[in-house]
Amino acid sequence: MTETTTNESIDLASYGMLRLGVATPELRVADVDFNLEQIRQLSLQAVLQGCRLLLFPELCLTGYTCGDLFFQQSLQRKVERALIELARFTADEIALVVGAPLATSGRLFNCAVLIANGEICGAVPKTFLPNTGEFYEQRWFSSARERSSNYLLIENQQIPFGDDLLFRAEDFPDCQIGIEICEDAWAVAPPSGSQALVGATLLLNLSASPEILGKHAYRRALVSAQSARCLAAYAYASAGPNESSTDLVFSGHSLIAENGQILTETERFQFDSQLAVADVDLERLVGERQRNSSFAAGVPAHNFRIQPFQCTPTAVDDLKRPVSRTPFVPPDDAERSARCREIFQLQTSGLAKRLRHTGSKQVVIGLSGGLDSTLALLVTVKAFDLLGLDHKGVVAITMPGFGTTERTRSNAEILAEELGTELRIVPIDAAVLQHFADIGHDETQHDITYENSQARERTQILMDVANQVGGLVIGTGDLSELALGWCTYNGDHMSMYGVNVGVPKTLVRYLVDWCAKEEFSGKVSEVLIDVCETPVSPELLPPDENGDIAQKTELVVGPYELQDFFLYQVVRMHFAPRKVLLLADLAFVDMSRTEILKWLRQFYRRFFSQQFKRSCLPDGPKVGTVALSPRGDWRMPSDAQASLWLQELEGLE
Repeated sequence: MTETTTNESIDLASYGMLRLGVATPELRVADVDFNLEQIRQLSLQAVLQGCRLLLFPELCLTGYTCGDLFFQQSLQRKVERALIELARFTADEIALVVGAPLATSGRLFNCAVLIANGEICGAVPKTFLPNTGEFYEQRWFSSARERSSNYLLIENQQIPFGDDLLFRAEDFPDCQIGIEICEDAWAVAPPSGSQALVGATLLLNLSASPEILGKHAYRRALVSAQSARCLAAYAYASAGPNESSTDLVFSGHSLIAENGQILTETERFQFDSQLAVADVDLERLVGERQRNSSFAAGVPAHNFRIQPFQCTPTAVDDLKRPVSRTPFVPPDDAERSARCREIFQLQTSGLAKRLRHTGSKQVVIGLSGGLDSTLALLVTVKAFDLLGLDHKGVVAITMPGFGTTERTRSNAEILAEELGTELRIVPIDAAVLQHFADIGHDETQHDITYENSQARERTQILMDVANQVGGLVIGTGDLSELALGWCTYNGDHMSMYGVNVGVPKTLVRYLVDWCAKEEFSGKVSEVLIDVCETPVSPELLPPDENGDIAQKTELVVGPYELQDFFLYQVVRMHFAPRKVLLLADLAFVDMSRTEILKWLRQFYRRFFSQQFKRSCLPDGPKVGTVALSPRGDWRMPSDAQASLWLQELEGLE
C-alpha cells in the first residue's frame, strides 16, 4: 500500500481519519495461552505503527477448527480468563476486536468481542451459521436470533451482548463500529447493511474463510462491494493456515476496503503472524452518505444499542492510504488506457446522439492546434464514423490571431487535412483591429479587452459559419477551465454542444496521447504527440522574439496538475481547505507549502467568482464523478462568498 510522509505530525482524528489494522496471528488449535500471546505481540506491533483499532479473525482465541472441543468447559473458562487479561493489556493503548466462543443461558455463541481502555465493551454473536458443505457450525453454536438476554457474564462482569450493538468512539463521533462475523457478510441481507443505515461508518468482519480455487478474488470483490454499497470502511480479518488442515486449508487473507477501494491486504498462506494497517477516512464516508439520497432513504431492519468506547487519538508522521497526485488519471498503464477508451466512447456517443436528434450532417469546430480543440476534433470525426457520415461534414476552422504560433497553426492544418475534414483558414487580426477602433481600445494595451475580443471574434465566426452550413458548433473547453473560469464569457465559453466539459485538463493530455497510440496512426499520430508536448496557452498575446508561445496558462492560473487535484478534493470529496492542503502537501512533495497555498487560494477565488459562467453552460456529457453542469452535479449561486474558505487558509503556512 502507498505511504506518504510529511515533515510534521498528523493528528489523524482531527482530519476525520482512523488508523486501523487487520491481523492474522500465528495459531495453535485449542491452545488459548499461545494464541493470547500472539494477539498481544501483534497488538504491540500495531501500537508501534500508530494503530488505534486492531481486528482479529473469527474464534482466534481458540482456533476456528476446534470441533467438539468447543463444548469443553475447560476451554470455555480459559477463553473468559483470556478476555479479562486482554482487557488489562489494552489500557489506553489500543482497542481490540477478537473472536471467542462464549456461553450464556445454556447456549454457546460464536462471538466478536470489543475490548478497549481496560474494559470488555461488548460481545456480538454471529447471526448466520453455515451448515452445508464443509461447514457444521450449527452443531456447536446458536444464532444471535436465539439469544435470550442483552447481557452475559464474563468472570462475573456484566457485558453488553447482542447483534444489536454498535460501538461509538466517545471523542470521535464519525467513528461508529458495526460488527458481523464471516458468513454474515455472505448472506443475502448482511447485518452490516442495517448497521450502516443507523450510522456505522466502520464495519468489521471476523472471519474463518477456508481457501478454495477462485475464492480469493471473490472475497476481495465481496468486501469491496459491501464497502461501496454501505458507503463505509470494511475491515475483514481471516484465519490463517495454522488452523487444522484435516479437511480444509485457510489462507489468512485479511483486507481493508473503503467505499469500494481496497486499501491494504495481507499476504496469503503465511504461517507467521500477518498485520496490515491503513488509515480510513471516516469523515469522507459521512460526507458521501449525506450526498446520497438512496442512503438517506434506507430503513434499518431493527433498532440498535449504542455502546461507547474510548479510541485514543494519535499523531503520526505518515499516511497509510493512497493520495494520488493525479486523482483523475490512473497510474497503471492498462487501467489508464481502459479509462481513456471509455471516456472517448462516452464523448463520441454523446455527440452522436445530439447529431441524430438534430439531423445534422455538418458541424463546425474551432481548431487551434492545442490540446482541447484537438481532442474535440478527434471525438467529432469518430462520432461521424459511428453515424456513417463523411468527414467533409466537419468544418474545421483555424483562426490565426495576434498570438498564434507557426507550431500550433501547422498542427491544426495538418490534422484537419489528414483527417479528411473541410479546412477553412480565417485570420482574425483585421476584424479585431477594426473592433478596437470601433470601441476606442489601444491595440498596444495587452489587457483583458485585448484578449477577450479575439475569443469573441472567433466565436462569432464559428456561429455564423454554423448558420451557413446548417450545422452545430462543437465546444472545446474542458472541465478544468470551467472550474477556474479560464474561458471568455460568450466567447469560447459558448457552443451548441461541448464534448470536453466533463474531462479535466490532466486527462485531456492523456486522452490525446492515447488516441495517438491506439486510435490513429501515421502523420496524425505524429501531430498528436507534438500537440501533447505543446505548452498550454490560449495564444491571445504575441509570441516571443523566437516565435514561440509567450503566454503560458499555468503561469497565470497555476499548474493544472495541482489545480485538478484541488478540483477533485473540493468538488468530489467536499473536503475543507485545511484537509485539502494536508493532502496536497503529501502528494506534491516537490512543492513548498507556500507555493501550494498560493495556488489553493487562487483556486478558491476563481472557483467562486466564476460560477456565473457555469450557470449558463452549454450541453455536454458527464464522463466522471466530477462534473460542473448546473443541470446536473453542481448547483451553486453565482454570488456565493469565498471568505469562509479563504479565512480557513489563513495562518496555515
